[in-house]
Amino acid sequence: MMADYQFGKGVGKVLFDDHVTFLLSKTKRIRQIRSDGERLATVRAKDGFFTLSMKGASRIHLFLKAPALRVVVCDDAVPFVSKGKTAFAKHIISIDSTLRAKEEVLITDRNDRLIATGQLALSPDEIMTGNYGVGVFVRNGIEKEDNPEE
Repeated sequence: MMADYQFGKGVGKVLFDDHVTFLLSKTKRIRQIRSDGERLATVRAKDGFFTLSMKGASRIHLFLKAPALRVVVCDDAVPFVSKGKTAFAKHIISIDSTLRAKEEVLITDRNDRLIATGQLALSPDEIMTGNYGVGVFVRNGIEKEDNPEE
């Protein structure tokens, strides 16, 4: 239910199949959701929302059609963002206008290939009109090893 609220109707069933396992914190709260030993998502302790691994992001990417949850970066930024480097506003060429700052997003190239996942730093309007500053704090890129603590 929380995944549907955060990412859109139907995402919960796609993201978390019947074979997920849970990694609990010391206080017995859900910390990570895993499938086949790989992290799909981590529950943020401060607000209960999910942060995504690349595996979790790719499940959502296949389910939701563009432009949903997407931030598209220019060709010059793809090699850096795919390694987990910050996506700056000046490199963002389009964005889902329904997003809000601090939301988890899927970062793609012009051809809608998923290259990274992260947290939106600014609102879509600020990104598209400002052309400066951090656009997305990238958590994981396709060429960066997944960090389960993020």
